Amino acid sequence: MEPTVTQRTVQVEHVTIATKKKFDDVEAALESSIPQLDPAMLDALAHGDRNRVRHLERRSKLFIFLKRDHGAILRIAGQQRKVVQYDIGNPHTATRMTRHQLPAALYAPLRVVLYENADGGSTFEYDKPSTLFGQFGDEAVTAVGQELDVELENALKRAAE
Repeated sequence: MEPTVTQRTVQVEHVTIATKKKFDDVEAALESSIPQLDPAMLDALAHGDRNRVRHLERRSKLFIFLKRDHGAILRIAGQQRKVVQYDIGNPHTATRMTRHQLPAALYAPLRVVLYENADGGSTFEYDKPSTLFGQFGDEAVTAVGQELDVELENALKRAAE
């Protein structure tokens, strides 16, 4: 039986936040303001422990799931660059979307890149959550994406200040 393949074009808004602040300072500010995801949250979610999830969320609305050093892999091309990619989000927030639209898991957590720009400052780039999640045409999912628009932009601006 042949699988069915469908395609459609979606419009995504891309956001760039640039600052004169040095990369190392922005990286440190971001990582001190957005904590690393505590695996206990995933365990609490898996066991339906709402009280524990709420307790763990008191630290922050967003968490760093993963950090990838893209600068390190550019060394194979003979380049020395400061660039990291973050997976940022909140697994509990993700469930507020995936309970309505399972494909929303494609974008949760969100991806953010931070790099040293040509002027010696730093730049964040990411795709606006409401436009990523809005493609599913579900008001509940889009509303959560709009909350993430504000939370993510505020967190990145604070790190860039």
